[in-house]
Amino acid sequence: MILGCLGMVVRRSHRRCWWLLTLCALGGCGVDAPLENYLTRLGRSLDQVIEPTGERLPVLPRARELQLDVQMGNLDLLDLLALRGCELSITIGKMNSSLGKLASASQRLLLELEFLSLAPACIAYLDPQEQSDLIAALHQAVSRKRQQLQARIWNATLGGQEFRAFWRRPAHLDNYWATTANESLVALSRLAQLTGRWLDRDYRAGSEELEDLLGEIRLGDGGALLAALDLQRAGLAGANAALHDRTERTPICRGRRPSPEGRIVDTVVRKFFINDVQPWSVQLARRRRELMAPIVTLESHLAQVVPPAYGHWSGQRDQLMASATGAPREHARSVAALLALCGLRPGDDQHAVGSPL
Repeated sequence: MILGCLGMVVRRSHRRCWWLLTLCALGGCGVDAPLENYLTRLGRSLDQVIEPTGERLPVLPRARELQLDVQMGNLDLLDLLALRGCELSITIGKMNSSLGKLASASQRLLLELEFLSLAPACIAYLDPQEQSDLIAALHQAVSRKRQQLQARIWNATLGGQEFRAFWRRPAHLDNYWATTANESLVALSRLAQLTGRWLDRDYRAGSEELEDLLGEIRLGDGGALLAALDLQRAGLAGANAALHDRTERTPICRGRRPSPEGRIVDTVVRKFFINDVQPWSVQLARRRRELMAPIVTLESHLAQVVPPAYGHWSGQRDQLMASATGAPREHARSVAALLALCGLRPGDDQHAVGSPL
C-alpha cells in the first residue's frame, strides 16, 4: 500500500495517501494498523482528506537541563585517619578517590546511601571527649547528605540516562504490543518503593538492586507509549475535523433519511472504529495507567527538586496523555453527530448495509 501511494500524484482522489505516509512517519506501520485502516477507510467514505492535527509532544529536555548540581563536601585526610576502626572510613575513602569523584550518578547515590547507613555506628564508636570535633563534623555531614538525598536520587533516576532511554520515542512502533514486557514496570514500581524508603531513612533498603532496576527501566516502553498516544490523539482529531468539514461542505444525508453514503460511513465506523480502534485504544489506556502509576509516585517523592525543564515537559506529557485517552470518546461524539443527520446511530445494525470500503 505504501509503495502504491509513493507512485501516486497527490490529487484530491489520492491525497488520503498523504495521511498513510504521515502516519507511518509518525509512529511506524504495524502497531497502528487498526487506526491506519480506519482513518483510510473513513476518509475514502467521506471523500475527505484526513490529516493529523494538534500540537506535538516536545522532546525530553537536554541531559544537562535535568541534572542537579550537588556539592560533594569531603572530610579531610586527617579526619579519615582518625576514623580507623569505623567501617565508614572505607566508604569515605571510596568517595574521595578519583573513581569516586568521577562515579556515575547512580554509583554516587549508592555511596551516599552507604555513608548514611554507616555513619550512626561510627559516631557511636568515637570517643565523645577526645573526638568531639570529629563527631560534630560527622553529624554535619550526615545532615548535609540527608538534605541532598532527593537531589542525588533525582540525578540517578528521573534525571539520568536510563530514564532518557525509557522516554525516547522509537523510530518505529513495529510490534509494540508484542515486545512490551513487564520487567520495566516491575522495576519502576520497585524503584518508587525504594525511593520512599530511602527518604524515610531506611538507607540499607535494596541498594544492591539499583543498577539492575535502572537497566530494566532503560529498556522500557515509555517513549513508544507516548508515540502511540500521540498518534491516536492526532489521528482522531484529524478525523473529527474531516467530519465537521464534510458536514459543512456537503451533508451526507438530508431530512434524517439514510443515504447509501451514510450507510457506508456507518458500516465503516461499526466495523473498523468500534471493533478495531476502540479495543486498541483500551490497550493504550491500560498501559498508560500501568506505567504512570509508579512514575507519578517517584515524581511525587522528588517533587521538591524537580528541575523547571522537566516540570514543563512532564506537564505537557500529562496533557497529551489526558487528551489522547479522551480522543476515542470525542470521536464517537463527532461520528454520532454526523450520522444523526441520517437518522443513524453508530453500530445500529438495522441500517448498516453494503460493503465497507
